[in-house]
Amino acid sequence: MGRRISKKRSIPRDSFYADKSDKELFVMYSENRDIDIRNELINRNIYIVEILSKKFLNKGIEYEDIYQVASLGLIYAIERFDVTKGFEFSSFATPTIIGEIKKYFRDKGWSIRVPRRIQELSKKVNTASVHLQQQLHRVPKVEDIAEYLGCTQEEVLEAIDASYVYKPKSLDLSYDNDGDDKDIQLMDLVGSEDKSFKAIENKDFLERAMSKLNEVELKIIKDRFFGNKTQMAIANELGVSQMTVSRIEKKVLSKLKKEYEKIIY
Repeated sequence: MGRRISKKRSIPRDSFYADKSDKELFVMYSENRDIDIRNELINRNIYIVEILSKKFLNKGIEYEDIYQVASLGLIYAIERFDVTKGFEFSSFATPTIIGEIKKYFRDKGWSIRVPRRIQELSKKVNTASVHLQQQLHRVPKVEDIAEYLGCTQEEVLEAIDASYVYKPKSLDLSYDNDGDDKDIQLMDLVGSEDKSFKAIENKDFLERAMSKLNEVELKIIKDRFFGNKTQMAIANELGVSQMTVSRIEKKVLSKLKKEYEKIIY
């Protein structure tokens, strides 16, 4: 969460600003953006953070984290507030703070990071499913939901798949094994990566990348990383300086790195 704002010890109040009204402070802050004025405004309005943070207790995220997010929301509200519009600051700050808290829940509540677009669509799919089930008197099909939301069936399926990662499942979760006395645990159904596939991919990449090197570059790389030779030993064999070998080695490694990044991204 970065730098935390303490609930127990507020920012010291400057006596120069203590007798000023909130409106006067906001006018002054809009003119000079003095950090001491902002601190005074935070002190006076931190109660809003405490009240709103408590509304989100026992929802799966620690209160301390919620409080910090709400405090940042308060700062955003102070920065954006325009006293000339005639609104009460508390009325302006409340939706700003709640918005920051909900955004945090939306991002942190998923066990695996899912694109915001999919998160939003997943909520719409769930709402549409309930509505359509009541309307159609049956479980809605994917095409029903897609037509109702005005999106493709592929998008609906993607959102449904994503909803399964909102909360993680325990690997000790057991399933009935259809007549067998022994239940199957989720850990028995989870596949693992075959390391040989990775080795094949790496070998294929190296062969293709090495084929693009000239004779000197190829010798340096092979001797350095497969023959365990020092740069000095290779330099003596080639009749060049160690610095030349070092420069060529760095150039080749940089070239290989760029080629590998093309595959990953």
